[in-house]
Amino acid sequence: MTDHIVKNSPSLLLDFKVCEERTFTMENIDLELGDAGAIQKSVQGVSDRLKLHENNNANQFSPSIYMAPRTLRDLSTSSFSPREVSIGPLHREDENVQAFEWQKETYVIKLMSRIHSPQEEILNSCMQKVYDSMEQIKACYGYTQMMTRDHDNIKFAERMVMDACFILEFTLQISESQVESYRGNMLPDQTIIFDLVLLENQIPFFILNEIYQCTVLKFNQDAGSLIDFIHPLLNLLNIFKDNIKMENISISNTDHILSLLHQCYKPQAPIRSTFLTSTMPSALDLDNAGVHLKPSQNPTWLMEIGVKLPRFPCFSWCWGKPTLRMPVLYVHDFTELVLRNLIAYEHRSSQTHNYITSYAYAMDMLVNTQQDVAKLVDSRVLVNNMGSNEEATKMINNICKEVAQVHFFYGENFEKLNKYCRGYWPEKMAWLKTTYFSSPWSLIALGVGTILFVLTVVQTIYTIK
Repeated sequence: MTDHIVKNSPSLLLDFKVCEERTFTMENIDLELGDAGAIQKSVQGVSDRLKLHENNNANQFSPSIYMAPRTLRDLSTSSFSPREVSIGPLHREDENVQAFEWQKETYVIKLMSRIHSPQEEILNSCMQKVYDSMEQIKACYGYTQMMTRDHDNIKFAERMVMDACFILEFTLQISESQVESYRGNMLPDQTIIFDLVLLENQIPFFILNEIYQCTVLKFNQDAGSLIDFIHPLLNLLNIFKDNIKMENISISNTDHILSLLHQCYKPQAPIRSTFLTSTMPSALDLDNAGVHLKPSQNPTWLMEIGVKLPRFPCFSWCWGKPTLRMPVLYVHDFTELVLRNLIAYEHRSSQTHNYITSYAYAMDMLVNTQQDVAKLVDSRVLVNNMGSNEEATKMINNICKEVAQVHFFYGENFEKLNKYCRGYWPEKMAWLKTTYFSSPWSLIALGVGTILFVLTVVQTIYTIK
C-alpha cells in the first residue's frame, strides 16, 4: 500500500528522493570527516617513526648485529641459529639453548676466581659499564623503544655481563689448552666455538672490551689488547690452512667477533673490484687446458686467488706453465656455517666489502662436479673432511644461492685465465686430453699402441734387409 502511494504521488516521490539524497550526503560528510581524522592520525604516526629513525641514524652506534636475510636463512636455518649457547638477546628464548644457561654461571665464577678483588666489586664495575652504555648497545641491535623500563635495562645489563664473561673465560680456557687451530678433529667444545661466530649470536665488541678491561686485565696486565686475546679463538674459527693475521685491526672498527674474523680475511691493500660478467672454467677444465692449481703464497691477503700465465702459450709445456694459486680451504661440518654468516654480514652491513662473497662465487665456478672437488684435493688446494666429494660439491654449489653479487674481487685474474683457456693451444690441449686421455685406460692403450707400432716398424726394417 505504501509503495503504491509513493509510486503514484509525484510530490511524495520527489520528497523521498530529496530526503534520500540528503541522508546520503550527510553520510559522505561523516565518512570524509572520519577519513580525515584517520589520515591525520596515520600521518602523525608515520612522522613520529621517521623522526625516531632520524634520531637513531644520528647516533654514532648504527645497527651492527642483525638477523640474517630471510632468503638466506630459509636455505639453511641451522647455519644461523645457535646449537648450544645463546649470546646476546636475539636467541635468548630459544628452547635448545636453555640447558646451557646455568653452565654460563660456572664460567663466570671461574673468571671471577682469577681476580684478586671482591667478586661483588668486579660485578658492580661490569654492570655499571654496561648500564652506562645501554642506549649504544640497544642501537647496535637496532632497538628503539624496546626495553625502556629500568627493570628491563637491569636485566639486559646482567645478561650482557654474563655473556661477555663467558666468552672471555671460554677463550682463556682455549688459550690454556694450547689449541692452535681446528683441522677437522673432534674438539669437546666445537659446537660452542662455532656458535660464537653466528651473525645473530653476538654482543657489541666495544662492550666486550669494557668487560675485558674490568676482568682479564685485572689479573693479567700482559694480556695485551682484546684483539690479541681473541686470536686463539679465531684460529679455531679459521677455515683456511694459513694462519690468520691481525695487523692494522682496531677495536673501534670492529663490530663483534664475526666482524673481527671478517677483517682478518681482508687484503692489506685495497683491491679493485669488477662486475661479474662471465663464468670461469671448472677445475677439471682448467687442468685439461694445462693450468696447474697450487696453494697461494701471498702474505698480504689470505684469500688471494692469483694467476700466472706463460708468455708463449704454445710452449707452456716446457716454458712457464700457467698456474692458478688459491688459498687452501678446509671443508668440514662447520665450513658452510662460517661462510654463510660471513656472507650474510657482508650483505647486511654497509661498511664491509664482499670479499667472502667473491670467494664463494669463485669456488662455485670452479666446482661443478665431484671430479672438480677431486682435482682440487689432488692439487692440495682443498682438504675435504666431509663424508664424500659429493657432499663437498653440494655444499660449495649451494653457498651462493639467493646471494646477489655486485662486486667481484677476482675479476681481472679470472678474465685473464678465461681468455687464456679460449686460446688456440689451450683449447686443442683440452680437446686432446678429454678425447684421448680422459682415463688411465686411454693412456695404457696409447702406450700399448705405441709399443706395437715401434715393434712393427723395427720388424719391417729387418724384413726389408
